[in-house]
Amino acid sequence: MPTTIHSSATVDPAAELGDDVLIGPHAVVTKWARLGAGVIVHPGAVVGGDPQYLGFDAETASYVEVGPGSVLREHVTINRSMYAGKATRLGARCFFMAGSHAGHDCEVADDVVLANNAMLAGHVEVGAKTFVGGGAGIHQFCRLGEGVMIAGLARITQDVAPFCLSAERDDLTGLNLVGLKRRQWSQAVIAEIKTAYRHVFGATTNPKPRAAALLETVQSDQARTFLEFFAGSQRPIARPRSRPNR
Repeated sequence: MPTTIHSSATVDPAAELGDDVLIGPHAVVTKWARLGAGVIVHPGAVVGGDPQYLGFDAETASYVEVGPGSVLREHVTINRSMYAGKATRLGARCFFMAGSHAGHDCEVADDVVLANNAMLAGHVEVGAKTFVGGGAGIHQFCRLGEGVMIAGLARITQDVAPFCLSAERDDLTGLNLVGLKRRQWSQAVIAEIKTAYRHVFGATTNPKPRAAALLETVQSDQARTFLEFFAGSQRPIARPRSRPNR
């Protein structure tokens, strides 16, 4: 299917569009946007708008990059980077539902879903196959690990470790076990992730050194992904309200 642009959509001639891109009515794609093959932009979406930063110079050459196969539903907004030469990035096959937003300099990996009106502030990092529920707000500079599930209307101001569930205000409620099973990983891999989770969050002490101490003992790449996340956190890390059962 050739690239299709509705007659009422506005696409800057300098925007870069991959093959088979579909842009619906009243959508706006600025010259700062780069859309991969098969991207679908629904009515009213704005891709590549200026960052919501009062000190931004609109002449700055910065970008939005949307990976192949991603779908941006009605009234989605994705702001370009606030830094010259840099980009806000969405990976492949992302699905941003109606009214959702990614602020400047977000780094969103592949297969991420934002439900209706979910909001990523600037500089947020989102791991692959993460789901952010409707109306949830993610504070700037937060990191959501791979396979995370954020409940609808949650307020997230801390980093959320891979494969975890979080709700309300930074309330870590356990592992995303349904998501793990859907990945069709072996029982041994899932058991190792469970063990790592209990070890890291099984005390009230700082989880970073506990994760580092266990890192050399795990066998699976998936458990290693969980444990390595902690070393990269510059913000507080969301924890469960009570210690997980041993």
